Amino acid sequence: MQETITYNEKIAKVIENINRVMIGKEEVATLSLVALLAEGHVLLEDVPGVGKTMLVRTLAKSLDCDFKRIQFTPDLLPSDVTGISIYNPKEMEFEFRGGPILGNIVLADEINRTSPKTQSALLEGMEEKSVTVDGRTLSLAKPFFVMATQNPIEYEGTYPLPEAQLDRFLLKLTMGYPSLEDELEMLERTSKEHPIESISPVMTKEELVSIQEEVRNVYIEKNVQQYIINLVRETRNHESIFLGVSPRGSIALMKAAKAYAFIKGRDFVLPDDVKYLASFVLTHRLILTSEAKYDGKTARQIVEQIVKQTFVPIRREF
Repeated sequence: MQETITYNEKIAKVIENINRVMIGKEEVATLSLVALLAEGHVLLEDVPGVGKTMLVRTLAKSLDCDFKRIQFTPDLLPSDVTGISIYNPKEMEFEFRGGPILGNIVLADEINRTSPKTQSALLEGMEEKSVTVDGRTLSLAKPFFVMATQNPIEYEGTYPLPEAQLDRFLLKLTMGYPSLEDELEMLERTSKEHPIESISPVMTKEELVSIQEEVRNVYIEKNVQQYIINLVRETRNHESIFLGVSPRGSIALMKAAKAYAFIKGRDFVLPDDVKYLASFVLTHRLILTSEAKYDGKTARQIVEQIVKQTFVPIRREF
């Protein structure tokens, strides 16, 4: 029990670090940690300049993890992501030089600006925790976390992520503009030195891996599992949805709920955890019908409607 308390304190310190740098973004910070502790990945979609890169850098620095950045461009090759073997004439043999995907926390910046072939270089790493280079399969070090960003405004010269790759992201988040008060405080804090310069690690990589293992053991009742399945099945039968959520989405929602419960200091999942996370986990896994798009409906609105209409189980006393 003492170990769990210590871990929760460390998680709180990570969120505190992020709040020192990212003013007014505690929800995004918490949800990013949900994905990290659930061993998932995040797609962060927002306009330039709202702090997407800074969020990932602060997270990596707080966790004392190896941070790598991949700036996706149209001419980027898959080998630029995974690494390449280069011939060493002195040793008369090929030497493998690993790419940025071999880091612990990887920022895939503007992922939709590169070709689908290069985008797919991330797929194996995100799903299988390994990459294949020159016929060799290399396991990625733990922890491994990808936060990909994309700009929702400029679509010229971009390659929309296919459904198969969107499904690999546990959560899809947005940052949003800060409030007037938050932006004033931001100017005050950065007037002399950026807050990230004073950030120090509060958790080791080994502790993070241990927490991820603890999250797997968070208890979830059968009726809460049934609630998750009911929500997902409703997306497959909804008149405004052309393609509903796959079983991978059900598993993702369960993993996210376990991580969120752990962050909140519980060793069991509540239906409210599932309700809160549903829109972040499910919306990017849906394809709406043409009629729904024409009527101006969004995936988030439909998921929220499904959550309101689906019966919520009552948790039994332990």
